Amino acid sequence: MILAAMGEPVGGPQRRPMDLGAYSARAQRGPCFVCAFLAEDAAFAHEMVFEDDEHVAFLDRWPTVPGKVLVAPKAHVEHVVRDLDEAAYLRLMRVVRAVALAVERVFTPERTYLLSLGSQCANAHVHWHIAGLPGGLPYERQQFHALMTEHGVLEYTPQERATMAACLQQELAELL
Repeated sequence: MILAAMGEPVGGPQRRPMDLGAYSARAQRGPCFVCAFLAEDAAFAHEMVFEDDEHVAFLDRWPTVPGKVLVAPKAHVEHVVRDLDEAAYLRLMRVVRAVALAVERVFTPERTYLLSLGSQCANAHVHWHIAGLPGGLPYERQQFHALMTEHGVLEYTPQERATMAACLQQELAELL
């Protein structure tokens, strides 16, 4: 419960509207966001949470729940099942599980959601979303509602994001 004060509904960050039109245009016409992040393109910077030879984990730039993290293979693969052999898939899932456990230790969510999103239209690089549902949210604000940027994204200061990343890194160092 290291960062419980940063969670919703009490004492958390403010929500701001998401510019869905700009996001959609960038996702559909821009470079692969994971590959651009790995190439250290400043326009695609994120706070790193974990990195090994094959994988990265980083804070979501537009989180809808506290401590939302994305996990991706470094190799540009576009299909989570058929583009990875069984060994590579299991290695990726080991990282996903470790990051999810770190999110649970740091943010103490009521439930942890794991999703592989994206499509051939946008954000095609395989990536997993690890999203911890804050406790105390009414049912109608849980599940898909909690993940939808249409309801706004959480706004953190650079220092708050750095603190979240550092806490997750510390937990991951113990888990991995």
